[in-house]
Amino acid sequence: MLDLDNLVIFIKSMYGNPERVYLHEPNFWGNEKRYLNEAIDSTFVSSVGKYVDQVEDKIAEITGTGRATVVVNGTAALQVSMRICGVGLNDEVITQALTFVATANAIAYNGARPVFIDVDRDTMGMSPESLKYFLKNCCDKTDKGIFNRVSGCRVAACLPMHTFGFMCRIDEIVDICEEWGIPVIEDAAESFGSTYKGKAAGSFGKMGCISFNGNKIITSGGGGAIISTDPEYAQRAKYLTTTAKVPHLWEYYHDELGYNFRMPNINAAVLAAQLENLDVFIAKKRAIFARYEEELPKLGFKLKSIPEDTDWNYWLISVECENLKDRNHLLRSTNQGGIMTRPIWKLMYQLPMFKDCYRDDQANAEYLSDRIVNLPSSAHRGIE
Repeated sequence: MLDLDNLVIFIKSMYGNPERVYLHEPNFWGNEKRYLNEAIDSTFVSSVGKYVDQVEDKIAEITGTGRATVVVNGTAALQVSMRICGVGLNDEVITQALTFVATANAIAYNGARPVFIDVDRDTMGMSPESLKYFLKNCCDKTDKGIFNRVSGCRVAACLPMHTFGFMCRIDEIVDICEEWGIPVIEDAAESFGSTYKGKAAGSFGKMGCISFNGNKIITSGGGGAIISTDPEYAQRAKYLTTTAKVPHLWEYYHDELGYNFRMPNINAAVLAAQLENLDVFIAKKRAIFARYEEELPKLGFKLKSIPEDTDWNYWLISVECENLKDRNHLLRSTNQGGIMTRPIWKLMYQLPMFKDCYRDDQANAEYLSDRIVNLPSSAHRGIE
């Protein structure tokens, strides 16, 4: 029996009894205002400035990738990374239907179509077994690439997403794709600060994409990053997102189609301060998870447990309900009681623009969609 009344009381008390508890609020506990003022005083408020350079170096250090390029948002990071990896018109990109719409949109921005592969229940990320089954039973390897037997389209890339900061079995996915000659681009939008078997999210594939939206573990207001261990790919990311401008002291010459996607220095100033507190935020959120872990079973709720081999960033904490009816009851009661909770996104093939895309049986994705609810997960100073 779900004790919804006491759940609302518990969550509100944990966050200091505000009128409303939000799902994931940003926290500005450090040097954000100071760095913003410095950026303004410098007059470098656009895509050049010391904070842009500083955060790129720090992100590369944290992820162990060597190079990072900060951009306007995570969607732009995905779009550009796929182009660098060779995704183009009428290609297909293997991804998961259980994801935020930006993943599938970025595929479409490159003129390609998503292929939706099921997820694992524990990680909520792409299933290596489902990926292996699709490639073995639906694709052919030729000297011109990998082709889908049904559509006749080239399979140009694989784009797994680390859901709510949980790491999918990314090492297995990379191994499978390497066998087939398919580049892997990690959608690490939600998983900055998470690691899998000691290695950072976004550092396993050819390229990784991070989001610093206002609801993420750290934020620049709006922003994202492209990371890669390949120096050539990393350099191309910087070049393409800076309008493909050929370096020159005064001339404006652009030798291919580029993007005006660079993060402004004023946003990077906020991000620089946020990066200084990343470990603090994760520690506070770990303490919140521990409180949920202690209290929720007493109220009849099953907390989604951390997958094996994942050192989690605790971005969004979830419960798994028994069925769709319980999920909807939980969502209704909490939101009406001043607690912001959210379900998993609509599965991508349930949206009109992706309804005709190939998908496998999606048994696990649909199971999770009917049961998972995200609880308030903001870092809070009063919780140790």
